[in-house]
Amino acid sequence: MKNIRNFCIIAHIDHGKSTLADRLIEFTETVQKRQMQAQLLDDMDLERERGITIKSHAIQMNYVSHGENYVFNLIDTPGHVDFSYEVSRSIAACEGALLIVDAAQGIEAQTISNLFLALGHDLEIIPVLNKIDLPGAMPEEVKDQIVDLLGCDRDSIIHASGKEGIGIEDILEAVIHRIPAPKGDPAAPLQALIFDSEFNSYRGIEVIFRVFNGEIKKGDKVKFVATGKEYFADEIGTLRFEKEPKMSISAGDVGYLISGIKEAKEVKVGDTITHRDRPCKDFIEGFSEVKPMVFAGIYPVETTEFEDLRDAMGKLQLNDASLVWEPETSMALGFGFRCGFLGMLHMEIVQERLEREFNMTVITTVPSVKFKVTLTDGEEIWVSAPSELPEPNLINFVEEPIIKAQIITKADYVGAIMKLCLDKRGDLKNQIYLTSDRVELQFDLPLSEVVFDFFDKLKTISRGYASLDYEYKNYEIGEMVKLDVMLNGEKVDALSAIVHRDKAYEWGKRLCEKLRELLPRQQFDIAIQAAIGQKIIARETVKALRKDVTAKCYGGDISRKRKLLDKQKKGKKRMRQVGNVEIPQSAFMAVLKLD
Repeated sequence: MKNIRNFCIIAHIDHGKSTLADRLIEFTETVQKRQMQAQLLDDMDLERERGITIKSHAIQMNYVSHGENYVFNLIDTPGHVDFSYEVSRSIAACEGALLIVDAAQGIEAQTISNLFLALGHDLEIIPVLNKIDLPGAMPEEVKDQIVDLLGCDRDSIIHASGKEGIGIEDILEAVIHRIPAPKGDPAAPLQALIFDSEFNSYRGIEVIFRVFNGEIKKGDKVKFVATGKEYFADEIGTLRFEKEPKMSISAGDVGYLISGIKEAKEVKVGDTITHRDRPCKDFIEGFSEVKPMVFAGIYPVETTEFEDLRDAMGKLQLNDASLVWEPETSMALGFGFRCGFLGMLHMEIVQERLEREFNMTVITTVPSVKFKVTLTDGEEIWVSAPSELPEPNLINFVEEPIIKAQIITKADYVGAIMKLCLDKRGDLKNQIYLTSDRVELQFDLPLSEVVFDFFDKLKTISRGYASLDYEYKNYEIGEMVKLDVMLNGEKVDALSAIVHRDKAYEWGKRLCEKLRELLPRQQFDIAIQAAIGQKIIARETVKALRKDVTAKCYGGDISRKRKLLDKQKKGKKRMRQVGNVEIPQSAFMAVLKLD
């Protein structure tokens, strides 16, 4: 055990985590040259296309130093704030972390928040200054920032470049000397933590775990504590580039377990694995429950695919434990699921993965957040979809979630960012100059304003320099109203939203205009109206397509044409009363992209 090291790589987006992991894998010759490719651990097409890490990836490497053989279990983590739950789970399975900081960009918001996650678990932090080969690198200034943040020695910061392969050996030596070996008793009862899982259509569910105490052998009868289910360990092994079966895995090590589990709900990430005949006394503290920030409905386009979608959601949840869902129904869309996501990017990725990995075509409704509603009779209810909000005369007051947002940016963009946050009903709490050129702004913002396009706008006005990190603060009373969208007098619950009263008029007007462009014209007029309760606040009309009924009259008396036109007019009137409007998917998505 003294030669095992478990560590993860944490950093802000795009500071070079995956590239550095590639160099470590190459240097330790874990993968043969012909199998090597850039971002080796990012095995999802989506990750490669977007150039981001979505999933944490674990891999085991062997390294020889001064005649001693060492085993390294490395976990590469995502950097985006929407995937911070992945990071927190990876951290729970490690003793140390490499904190990567880009020498050109310095410390950013996610760097700080991931660092605090790691310190909360008492991990040993090794600071690494990456990308020192860039022409814009400022190693001395960034080292000052790291020393201020960590309070470490300047000399303990390792200079590296993932692209050029500089400093890789220094990092591996630092891992051996600075990160402690795992503690644990191989003779004690088995105690292992599930920190990830994935679905394999041939072999059932593969569980990825870290053993804290005891030993697990092939063929053992094991028990999952939280679900109480028992299984045979058909195959266990370690995570090399390919899975490598072993006869036993002992305390301190990381491995996988396959036992033909078919049901997705039988595996909970954060659960403890123990022996059936010799269980451990106390199970491991898992991770904190995930707190979804954004709620949206996901519906199958074909109502007959509801059960397939349920299966797909279960399998996806295995691989992405931060996804929360429950069934719901909608008047316009039929049966579907109300899903909780950690942010807008997370929602986009889940929708894309459902379409790619499970061939499900889905409609996503307008995202909203969870509101706390106090009724006139004093009862409190939670509302996460506009359709659940009671009538205005029954509501005493509505409370909305507030977040503490931490924005780190260059000094040049402070004015524009402040204007954006104040437009979003933000409240400036603090402004700290980290250096002469970098500012940290602290705002209290309503989460419902951040959900839609805040992050995109922030990136646009700061040319990509501003970084956002946020945490939940509390609930505060707000003037929230339900804005209904009606087509020909019928409410479309999938398009309604809960908005602040001051913004309702503007929101309704823009939404009606946008829908007028997107709804296909019919043989009858379509009235698009936005309403609060019974009061209509905006209206647009999609004009009817007119069939040329007079085409067959060539010449002749005008009264013949008149007669045909009058007949058409009467038919149109009748048609308007029973006309049905089909709403294209682009209309549901339009709500997300109102500028």
